Amino acid sequence: MKNKSLWVIVAIAAIVFGLTFTAMAEEGVTDTEIHIGQWGPQTGPAAPWGAVARGTDAYFKMLNAEGGIHGRKLVHHYFDDGYNPAKTKAGVKQLQEDIGMFAWVSGVGTAPGLAVKDYLMKRKIPWLSPSTGSTHWVDPPQKYLFTIYPMYSGDAQVLVRYAVEEMGKKHVAIVYQNDDYGKAGLVGARKQMTKEGMKLAVELPLNLADKDMKPYIMALRKAKADTVLMFVTPGHVARLIGTGKAMKFDPQWMTTTTCADVPLMMYITKGLYAGTIMASFGMMDPAKVGIGNVEDVNHPTLPLMKKYKKDAFGKYAAKDERWGLTFCAGIAYAEPFVEGLRRAGRNLTRERLVKAMEGIQNFQGIMGKVNYKPFNPNSPLCRLGQREVFLAQATKDAKYKVLTDWIQTDYINYK
Repeated sequence: MKNKSLWVIVAIAAIVFGLTFTAMAEEGVTDTEIHIGQWGPQTGPAAPWGAVARGTDAYFKMLNAEGGIHGRKLVHHYFDDGYNPAKTKAGVKQLQEDIGMFAWVSGVGTAPGLAVKDYLMKRKIPWLSPSTGSTHWVDPPQKYLFTIYPMYSGDAQVLVRYAVEEMGKKHVAIVYQNDDYGKAGLVGARKQMTKEGMKLAVELPLNLADKDMKPYIMALRKAKADTVLMFVTPGHVARLIGTGKAMKFDPQWMTTTTCADVPLMMYITKGLYAGTIMASFGMMDPAKVGIGNVEDVNHPTLPLMKKYKKDAFGKYAAKDERWGLTFCAGIAYAEPFVEGLRRAGRNLTRERLVKAMEGIQNFQGIMGKVNYKPFNPNSPLCRLGQREVFLAQATKDAKYKVLTDWIQTDYINYK
């Protein structure tokens, strides 16, 4: 009888231990918490993009206040890498190996992301929604990497087509950051210009450390550019437009989704951003946008925008934070990840998260529709979540006028 009782006790202990072990076995997951990492430039040349991580943080705090995900709180660890790949690599490694992240979300910058991509993928650590439209994330596709940011090459495609076909421009030029971010825009622009039976008036690579924009404006003027695409940081956009104004060079300026936060761009350009046309992947506040072909009153993102402005930004953002597209992007990049966590269920593992993400179809948060497919090593589209952008033009009152409906862009491999 004693032996039987002992075996019962042992069996019960084994079950309890097994359940506890199962709950604790996945790195970064406890019975009450899910640890999530993120990097983003709070200082340095790309500091205006730092609001992305702060937006994610406020979003997670809002979700935690609502009960978390299946009873677990989202513990957000984000750090300032200054847009410096070496700092990105060191920070990711430290958080991953010292604390243990279940997954990583967002992460601003192509070069910073490339510094840690192989590290994360070799360890089968999910990375959701890099905050950069680089084909490196989808070609070749990686099982544990899911994107939501539309490709930069697609931005260039849509901008060039609009400039040539809708505005009748003849001399389209590009100033591009001399890295993967800028080169993606260059290749997209070249490809669309070829479709139009034209060539770019001039192609000007720009280094991150460059501050004097006079040589660029002189080269653009010499090429008789009537339209200039800018695939550079917000700071360089400000310098280019400002120097152009001072030198009485006033083309149609165009830029990518990275500079679509109109109030921010109007502030750092001291109002000179007005008239600039940009690609965008989501509306900051549809109820306050001047509309061309898109009816904002029925826009599907409006209810969520109102909720996030009240419950995430209103309650958890710092007092000096600004409600804008960059802050909202930090929420938008995390939305598919949160949807995946919900679908994965209480028994959370990285493999279950991946399977749940692969089942997401026509999901819409505050960006365009997001679609994933089961992993296929030969299909970049299985991890390319969103391909929709629209064009808008900055207005003098720091708002913007929508110029097009959602446009699905082509996938262009520029590597």
